[in-house]
Order: sequence, then C-alpha cells, then structure tokens
Amino acid sequence: MASTPIPRRPDVTGIDLIGGVEVRELEVVSYDPGWARVFADHRDRLSAALAGKRVGIEHIGSTAVPGLAAKPIVDIVVTVHDITAEEDYLDAMLAAGYLLRVREPGHRLVRTPGRDVHVHVYAKGAAAVTDYLLLRDRLREDDADRALYAQTKRALIAQGFDDMNAYSDAKTDVIAAILERARATSR
Repeated sequence: MASTPIPRRPDVTGIDLIGGVEVRELEVVSYDPGWARVFADHRDRLSAALAGKRVGIEHIGSTAVPGLAAKPIVDIVVTVHDITAEEDYLDAMLAAGYLLRVREPGHRLVRTPGRDVHVHVYAKGAAAVTDYLLLRDRLREDDADRALYAQTKRALIAQGFDDMNAYSDAKTDVIAAILERARATSR
C-alpha cells in the first residue's frame, strides 16, 4: 500500500509587515561580548518553546561575529521543516513572548517586545540560511572583510538612515562581494 503524500500548503504571496513601517533611530556600536549570552538565553527559550520539533537555531548577523561593530540587535535564525505550517512553530514562539513582525514568502520574523532580538524563521535548506551562515563564518575568519564590513556599516549609519530595511538594502553590494569571496574559498 503506497503512502499518501502530505499536501504542501501554499505560502503567503506578499509581504505582511505587522504594525506597518516603523521609523527607528539606528546606531552601530562596538562589539559587546554580552551578545553571545543574549543569544544563548534566547536559544534556550526557543528550544523550550519548540520542544519536540526538529529545528535548527543559529546566531547570525554582526552580533555573532566577535570584534565586529553592530546594531545592538541580536539576530537568530530558526529552521523548521515547513515554513507554511505555522501551527507547528509560530504559536509556540508567540506564547514564549515573541511578537510577529514580518510574514513573507519563505520567511517569518518574530522579535522581542524591546526589539533587541530578531528571530528569522526559514525552512531547512533555504538559500538565505546558507548565506547567513556563510557570511557569519567569513566575517569571523577574515580580518579584512570584517574591517570592510564594519567600515561600510559605520559610513552608512552616518548618512542618517532611520529605516532598517533601507539601511540593510544599502549594504547589499558589500555583502554580495564578501559572500562571493567566501564561496570562492569554500570550494
């Protein structure tokens, strides 16, 4: 007897920015070793909330790179089996005190009420997760790329961005170049 395949749920089709656009003063600060502790606390909190689920939890972004200046927001990526099966993870994350901020195709973002921890949720194997980890590891290992990235971020912040998405978009070319070098050395 053949097993019946589980139907895939359609994912969302657009970007749902819960709460609308936020104007926010952005800053880049010197590396804080306490960010590793914040990550560990939230990793434990997420693990408890998602107990029994097969998830991956990684510290990503600049706060995951010792010595790198960063916005004081700890970024975490959680990988789940099926991003469209929100009932498998989202309610548990909300019950653990996180707030839903973004729902878009292939990605969800929850964050703390204080907006100091952002948790990105993707399906296992998502290309974005591969890129996050590759960038993090490259910046941990390569002094020149770490310095270039820090210099770029400080220069952009000095321009007065108050929209986190615009600031992130402005870093795209530098991130792409660093990822290209990382891919070239990982072959």
